[in-house]
Amino acid sequence: MIGRLNGVLALKRAPQILIDCKGVGYELDVSMSTYYQLPPEGEPVSVWTHLLIKEDQHSLIGFYTEQERKMFRLLVKVNGVGPKMALTILSGISETDFALCIQSGDVSTLVRLPGVGKKTAERLIIEMRDKVEGMALESSPAITSNNPVLSQNATMSEAIEALQSLGYKPADASKMISKVAQALPQGSAEGLIKLALKNAIS
Repeated sequence: MIGRLNGVLALKRAPQILIDCKGVGYELDVSMSTYYQLPPEGEPVSVWTHLLIKEDQHSLIGFYTEQERKMFRLLVKVNGVGPKMALTILSGISETDFALCIQSGDVSTLVRLPGVGKKTAERLIIEMRDKVEGMALESSPAITSNNPVLSQNATMSEAIEALQSLGYKPADASKMISKVAQALPQGSAEGLIKLALKNAIS
């Protein structure tokens, strides 16, 4: 079992990254919460991992904190919640806020997350309430962006593509990014995605 990787961040293409570990490149899927906290390409990086094994493929999921990995592992145990949905949930809301929603039975906030309908939200609350109650959840650290400034059109395109990979329809993703781009005219793709997801659940 691969539980953690230490190496150099060779590539960042939301929501995927590539870590070079002494000449061996590991491709990982990550939540946008993890993506925001990663260093620039070429810098040392260390991430927690979860190995997914299917009949036709093996894949790695990466997490900036062990706490996020624990939450992911709880999510995928819920009936009807697969790895992709779990990452989408963790992309749109912090572990702390998610746990609070579960404990308080806040269905209205959960259904604002992409791919989460009312029945799924209710199932999450029923199946996870006891499990998240004892978890020592902490707020995510402040997010900073060190990426070079891209042209506005290229930045918006990257952000829209990332939202689509999280399950948003192209038209919805474009509308979300266009709206926040007015508030962040010189913002990075990560900044636009973060603000768009924040507005989606606010």
